This record gives sequence, C-alpha cells and structure tokens, in this order.
Amino acid sequence: MRQADPVDGFAEAEASLSGLVRRLQSADTARMSHSDLEAMLEHQGRELMRQLLQAHLDLRAQATPTGPVVGADGVERTHTRQGDRALETLLGTVQVTRAGHGARGRETLFPLDAALNLPTERYSFGIRRRAAEEATRGAFDEAVAVLTTHSSAAVAKRQVEAVVRRAAEDFNDFYLARRLAWPVETSTSSDILVLTFDGKGVPMRHAALRPATQTAATHRVRKLATRLTKGEKRHQKRIAQVAAVYTIAPFGRSAEDIIRELRPTDVPVPVRPRPEGKRVWASLVTEPVEVIDDAFLDASSRDPQRQKRWVVLVDGNADQLARVTAAAKRNRVAITIVLDLIHAVEYLWKAAYVFHPEGSREAETWVSERLLWLLCGDAGQVIGSIRRTATCRGLSAAARKPADTCANYIEHHKAYIHYDTYLAAGFPIATGVIEGACRYLVRDRMEITGARWSLDGAEAILRLRSLRASGDWEAYWRHHEQREQQRNHATRYDHGAIPSLTPPVSPSRRKVTTPHLRVVK
Repeated sequence: MRQADPVDGFAEAEASLSGLVRRLQSADTARMSHSDLEAMLEHQGRELMRQLLQAHLDLRAQATPTGPVVGADGVERTHTRQGDRALETLLGTVQVTRAGHGARGRETLFPLDAALNLPTERYSFGIRRRAAEEATRGAFDEAVAVLTTHSSAAVAKRQVEAVVRRAAEDFNDFYLARRLAWPVETSTSSDILVLTFDGKGVPMRHAALRPATQTAATHRVRKLATRLTKGEKRHQKRIAQVAAVYTIAPFGRSAEDIIRELRPTDVPVPVRPRPEGKRVWASLVTEPVEVIDDAFLDASSRDPQRQKRWVVLVDGNADQLARVTAAAKRNRVAITIVLDLIHAVEYLWKAAYVFHPEGSREAETWVSERLLWLLCGDAGQVIGSIRRTATCRGLSAAARKPADTCANYIEHHKAYIHYDTYLAAGFPIATGVIEGACRYLVRDRMEITGARWSLDGAEAILRLRSLRASGDWEAYWRHHEQREQQRNHATRYDHGAIPSLTPPVSPSRRKVTTPHLRVVK
C-alpha cells in the first residue's frame, strides 16, 4: 500500500487566508469599527501565521541527513524513529516532527533540532527574547501580561524569570569576544578615553545580602511593631558596582563657560561632543575590584598602544580611588583622575548655608565665587576662605560642621581638582554618564515598589539592561543564539559538526503520478 502524502499545511493556510478575505468583504465586517477590525485581524492573522509556521516545520520534517549521523562519542546512530515535540512560539503552539537517530545504549540525536536551533525547553527564542525585553522594562508580572496580550504565548511568571536568567548567561562571553575583536581606534577626534565608576544599592532578599549586611540586618532592633522608623530601612541593600567606558573628543572651555552652563540662561551654549562607543554595565555578583579591572581591560582593547589620554572620573569615594589607582598600576597605564565637579559644588552649597540663609542670593553668590576659584585652579583659596570665615564668626563646632566638611573634602582631593588644567585639555569634569547609568540601570528597574531581588535574578536584569543601554542588544542576541546552538546541539556530534540535511521538497513540486486508463468502447 502506498503511503499517503502528508497533508499540505500551506494549502490549509491559503484556505484560512481566503476565508479571512471573504469575511473582510462581507456585509458583517462593513459595520465594524476600525478597532474591532484591528482586534479581529490581530487574532486571526496570528493564527494564520501559526499555520504557516506549522506548515513549514512539517515540510522540514521530510529532510534526511546527507551522511552518517555520528555522536560526540564517535558512535554512528543507525536506527531511526520519528519523534514529536511541542514548541511554544509568539504565534502559538506548534508541533515539531523530526527523525531521531539512535544506537543501542546511546543518546538519540535529532539533526533537525540542530538545524532549526531549537531550545532545550518548550519556549522559542522569540518568546525568550520578548520576555527578556519586557522584563528589563518593568516587573515580571507586567512581562507576563504583555506576552499574554500581544502574543499567543502562555508563559507563567516563574517561567519568565527562568528564561530571563537564561537569556543573560552569555553576557561576559559576548564582551570578551567584542574586546578581542575591537578595532584599534586611530581618529584624533576621540583621543580621550574615559572610565568612570560608581555604586548603587539594590534591595535584596535577606539570603542575597553580603555576609556583613546580613549580620547587621539580623541584629537590627525595631522600635515599633507596625512601621519602620528613621534609619531602620538600612541593611536591606547590596551595592552594585557600576562602570562605564567611552571615548570622546576634546572640548575646551573656560571657567566662565562652566559658570554660565550651571546658571539657567537663554544664551546658547556650544554643542558638546557625544560619547563614542559607550559601554555601561553593573554587577552585584562580581566584586568591585573585578568590575574596575574589567573596565581597564575594556579600555585597553580600545587603546592597546596607549596613544590616548586616559581620564578616570570619580566622586571621591576612598575605596573606589584606591581600586582605580591599583588597577592603573596593574595595567601599566598613566591616568588622570578627575573629581566630579557636581559633587564638589554640592559640598559648597552645604557650606554656604552655614554663612547665609538657605535659598538666598547671598548664598548663591558665595558659591559662585568659590566655584570660580576652584575652576581657576585655586583650591587653597577656597579652603582658607571657608575656614577663616567660620572662625571669624565664632561658630560652634556643630554649627560650622558642614563648612569644615566641605573644606576637608576639597583639601583631601586637591590632587584631583586641577580643573583649570582639565578644561584647557578638553577633559570632561562631571560624572553625568555614570550618574545616568546608576539611574537607568539600577534605580529605575531595581527599586520599583516592593522589589526584593534574588542574586541571580537581579544580576540577569542588570546585564540585560546594560546591553540595551550600550546599544549592543541586537549583536548580543545573535551571539546568544549561536552560543545556544553550540551548547545544545553541536557538542552532541562528532567534532561538533552538525549533519547537513537534504532540502525539503515543496508539495507543489512533488511529482504527481496518475494511473494510465484505457478507454473501453
């Protein structure tokens, strides 16, 4: 008995399309609003796309290996049997039929799975990508809602969390490959190489806190039973180390230009050069010293001949300064450390309110005058002025504390506030890039109401948001799918060579045989 030809799924899809066209031409739909039409077409159109995908998979199921199927164990798989598996896609659930090649006591191999690069779990890469994209934007519950509303996929919250973690696992490997292949930059328009660092707390589950923070949280004594009082919210966060690396063209300015930029004015200011090749990232798992080392390695790949001027922007944190200095020494590179001007200005404002009423014009004038001294390279005059004024007014130690703190801050960081030199060289003097990264990468997503993160879940989200912020999402996803094919399929075959398959024959190209009939009179 001749085996029946497989059902032509494309013909079924064509019939569905024809039915949809007839419905759109009917009097029924002539009375529908455009929003009802949109909803109908979205639903039925998605089902049509699912039918087409199913038809294509059924067509691919006819393919056979062009040579022997040999596993990584060196054993040829000589026995063949059909196997089916479900695949949840953005268009709905489809069934993948494929031939399994096995041998006694050996793993069964499915070459079509490798050719299609099917994931090991039920969910397609399309779903995994959409889930990862949505999870970087908002809560996991919202990602589930988007998948349910705007696709035919049924994915539970826990499964979304799992696919998001899986989606981020090639982050380090991707940037290692990028670093090794980074083209050597020779343009004189971007000869300033900037590295900048900061830290930002992420609310964590108790088990995910660092040991010292866990201990502090365990021994915390609450004053009230129904609410936390001032200071009792501490010891619930783990610090994420944030880093950024980019190149930028020199932008020479004067002290007066900076003063003018800090004041609201209608006078147009020169257009600043944009950061080039900016990469920003954050990590809770990697120790801060390792993140800083990684940033120096990233910078080294951009400037292997050390022809650029390396600038490190910091906020004055002592531990951070020590790590930066040690990393520069390990990498044998000369760096210029620049203290963030905005942090210095904030200290000046706090000192100003010791001597003048808060919000007064006198306070503003006082700050502007000392800021101009700083920008002109006269930090000593700023320090002496603050301390003399506090002493001459006979202020108590408590009253003059903000002024002394400001003077001490400037004195302690005198080596990093040569703003006159930095401005003349065209260096950036503010940490706007890293401050924006802390806000976008960490605060906007990790500190949403009620969030308490596991370590793996938080790290995955930080990695995925870093990819989006750095403009590397598309390139990363291609890399991730390639790595998944290598892990899930290529490693199962001899020498990692996935067997090639014969091209499928379209139903319209199949040779149709008809019996020869003889006319009997």
